[in-house]
Amino acid sequence: MRSIEITDPIEARRCRFAQYKGRKATVMLNGLAVTGMVRSVKQHQSSNPVRWTVTVVPKQGMASPALRSRSGKQCL
Repeated sequence: MRSIEITDPIEARRCRFAQYKGRKATVMLNGLAVTGMVRSVKQHQSSNPVRWTVTVVPKQGMASPALRSRSGKQCL
């Protein structure tokens, strides 16, 4: 599971809809797109600006791409 903090209310709303409808959502995490099922969306009202913590169960192979060296071999 990946926990992602977002401050965009439109993105939070889209994740909440995906959670309720049981659909996959794509959320950006450090510049990488994470696609998976949204498990929870929590709002933190005490922060300024308001932020949300979105927990995503990533789809296999999408959350952490394999690192490859210049020769094309997979790095560990």
